Amino acid sequence: MSKLRKYPKPSVFIIDSVIIILANVLSVFLFYKSNLNPVDINQILPHIFLPFLCIVICQFFLKTYQNVWKYAEQREYLLLCFGVIAGYMLYFLINYFILEYKTSLIFAVIASYISNLTMLLVRFISHIYNKKIKSISNEKISLAIVGAGSAGVLLMEEIRHKASSNYKIHCFIDDNPEKIGKKIRGIKVYGPINHFEEIVKSLPIKEVILAIPSLSNERKDKILKTFSKTNLKVRVLPDLLSILHDSENNLLASVRDLNMDDLLGRDSVSFDEKEIKHFLDHKVIMVTGGGGSIGSELCRQIAKSNPAKLVIVDNYENNAYDIQQELINEYSEKLNLYVEIASVQDKEKVEEIFKRYKPQIVFHAAAHKHVPFMENCPDEAIKNNVFGTYNTVQAADRFHVEKFVLISTDKAVNPTSIMGASKRMCEMIIQSMKKVSKTDYVAVRFGNVLGSNGSVIPLFIRQIEHGGPVTITDKRAYRYFMTIPEAAQLVLRAGSMASNSEIYVLDMGHPVNILAMAEKLIRLLGYTPYTEIPIKEIGIRPGEKLYEELLMKEEELTKTENHKIYIERQKEDIEQEEIHKKIELLKEALESKDTNIIKEALKQIIPTFREPKI
Repeated sequence: MSKLRKYPKPSVFIIDSVIIILANVLSVFLFYKSNLNPVDINQILPHIFLPFLCIVICQFFLKTYQNVWKYAEQREYLLLCFGVIAGYMLYFLINYFILEYKTSLIFAVIASYISNLTMLLVRFISHIYNKKIKSISNEKISLAIVGAGSAGVLLMEEIRHKASSNYKIHCFIDDNPEKIGKKIRGIKVYGPINHFEEIVKSLPIKEVILAIPSLSNERKDKILKTFSKTNLKVRVLPDLLSILHDSENNLLASVRDLNMDDLLGRDSVSFDEKEIKHFLDHKVIMVTGGGGSIGSELCRQIAKSNPAKLVIVDNYENNAYDIQQELINEYSEKLNLYVEIASVQDKEKVEEIFKRYKPQIVFHAAAHKHVPFMENCPDEAIKNNVFGTYNTVQAADRFHVEKFVLISTDKAVNPTSIMGASKRMCEMIIQSMKKVSKTDYVAVRFGNVLGSNGSVIPLFIRQIEHGGPVTITDKRAYRYFMTIPEAAQLVLRAGSMASNSEIYVLDMGHPVNILAMAEKLIRLLGYTPYTEIPIKEIGIRPGEKLYEELLMKEEELTKTENHKIYIERQKEDIEQEEIHKKIELLKEALESKDTNIIKEALKQIIPTFREPKI
């Protein structure tokens, strides 16, 4: 049965057979007519069927019909033509040396020409017809590729040759004046990219792929802003290193939907990995809240830096399990990984963990962070954020931790929420350790983290996928944003700096308007704001601000050796005795189990705690 598969497909073979026989009949007629010889059927038949048999033999030896003509290229067509020519040459030699009836070489040339031309023409028409039918039946997406460089052209070729591709390439759009107005393999190049909105108005484009892997983040953001003025769905070809690392040179598979980095609106911040690795190398490192968004990313980056031990502490076992399994799969036995299910509120358990592992560096990411929840449950904010931090800070001092890094938030600056006030109290606990402990304590403060659990972008995307509405608190609201890797690197780099009881702040650029971000995201996902996807203003939630702040005042900044990291100057030292009094006041408030009393206690101990301005 396997040998039978090598025989030509019946349909293609039958069509070619009919073409060759008809070509022979036509050639005989033309040959005899031109020579004015009488036509004898007995003399004609050998010149019709003998060439056919000779061609079949030649094509068999050349294995022509083993090709899949759907994907045939230059080589396959040349073999087909050569087989026909060789067949007629064989026929001519048989006639000349063996048979009594002699034929003219002109007859073989005419028949060969007609046969080849007709077979190629039939294949060309069939290819065009199938392509047309397939494009109609599949309803392929009309695509514009932005970037007519090597990456864009390679992507075009892959889409054209990939049968499963659901795209039909309509045009390129590029900035190069030497390419604009010309064609690349039949595809017209429009431009420049800044005129994207005007260009696509007159074209049937449904989707756009940004295929310029070498773009700077600043230039990418400008282009994405241009795209956001249309209602086209936007996808992105990542940088070349990501393509080579993740997709085995499969460009189409590398094309991705927009991610959090694309919405940042500024260049991503990165830090010197050598300094970070030197800081972490062969150290026993503990991460509290290690299963959360920031904590788990910290664990990923720490694991790269060859720690002696990595201890993950989390009270939510599912998150802890996920990051544990991820790191085991990535590093296997190369990483000394330990997981402890525990709450930082449990003072005795915290001390037991410190005693067992004796960490040299502690990253304290365990905290309740959702503002509206903490407004309703202020007791939990104090127990987990304040007392949990206090327990961990005290344990770090007792067990001689070298460096303790607190993950704080911009909401701790002039707080208007229970969560923000609780985190400001955490910063004050850190600051109070400056003169009483050999441990270096620092806090790292940053804004909203794109893609973290409960953050606004995943919520917007889910709402868009369900047809809306996209809900925003207030169209006047602005927020600072950073990515999860940025946040983790900031924490690690700040921890590596030589300092004690400082509050580090990242230069996060300009704050982003929430309404503008929602509109941009809707457009970039291929929808029309307000028409296809409504946007609903639901009002500022309890404890939220219209404008977040990273610092008390700009003049309170001190530069560090890294131009993206600053230190907030402390106006005055915070004494341990003062912290103890504040802790006792909070304990008394918690015992009352009265929400109003707890809030008043926080306002009393945090001088900058105030009501939000609407």
